[in-house]
Amino acid sequence: MFRSKVIMMAGDGEGALSIARKMETRPATVTKWRGRFARLGLDGLRDAPRPGQRRRYLPDDEKRVLRMLDQSPPPGYAQWNGTLLSQATKLPADFVWKVLRSHGIQLQRRRSWCISTDPQFAQKAADVVGLYLDPPENALVLCIDEKPHIQALERAQGYLKLPNGRAVTGFSHEYNRHGTTTLFAALETATGQVTAGHYQRRRRVEFLDFMNLVVSAHSDREIHVIMDNLSTHKPKRDMWLARHKNVHFHYIPTHASWLNQVEVWFSLLSRYALKGASFTSPNELREAIDRFIAAYNPAAHPFEWTKKVVHPKSPERHYADLCN
Repeated sequence: MFRSKVIMMAGDGEGALSIARKMETRPATVTKWRGRFARLGLDGLRDAPRPGQRRRYLPDDEKRVLRMLDQSPPPGYAQWNGTLLSQATKLPADFVWKVLRSHGIQLQRRRSWCISTDPQFAQKAADVVGLYLDPPENALVLCIDEKPHIQALERAQGYLKLPNGRAVTGFSHEYNRHGTTTLFAALETATGQVTAGHYQRRRRVEFLDFMNLVVSAHSDREIHVIMDNLSTHKPKRDMWLARHKNVHFHYIPTHASWLNQVEVWFSLLSRYALKGASFTSPNELREAIDRFIAAYNPAAHPFEWTKKVVHPKSPERHYADLCN
């Protein structure tokens, strides 16, 4: 009815603006129907063909996408991506991405894991976790490890003014190397306090020198030391232990560094004091580490051990831990 009235009024000689006011519509709408009637006659007043409902995909289409992930990607590619899956399944890319999202699949994300093959994993893990949860009365429990070959990198830093007037702070991707240093650290599990020593290398000589430094400050206490199976932690240790009756070594299982709490502190050091920093010499790097320790220790607190079950990190269990 609306379209026919527009055509009849136009046939009586009325203009598009007048018709639009009387029909309470836009002039462009009047012009559209007048033009279609002029070209097609009465057929021009009919509805234009519609595209119809959006295609509905079947469960088999979804299974095709998932099955394709179990196959090798096309030659020349190391892994699948949305475009390749779309081409291989002849399905639209937006549908492929919808399927991946619905199953929580992120093709570009990669997980890593480290499986402990230590045949004495259970005994060693129980020993270490027992020291964390129920240490001997009045005993000092220390987690010790070294962070070797920390590079003193000199980076150009400062502010960069952009053409739009904004300023950003950062550092250049180019850098100069000024040598390395090795850091030994001992974390007291009861307080979170850290004792550190700087060395050029990480041989048995440096390890025992650091142990002498740590033990001398607590010569009147029973000391339990948790550390990894590095060879420098073991050769001729019996001679040293014979002179230090109050010290007991506890070794974490092979490939289970996550059981050593000092590794957590190393990550804090890297994040807050080393990442993106600029150093012109190893001495300047060591001073920066010492400043961080001086700022960290007054507010230090123990890391809370909450893990209920400890087991070798199989891929399936590692993934489950990440999701929980």
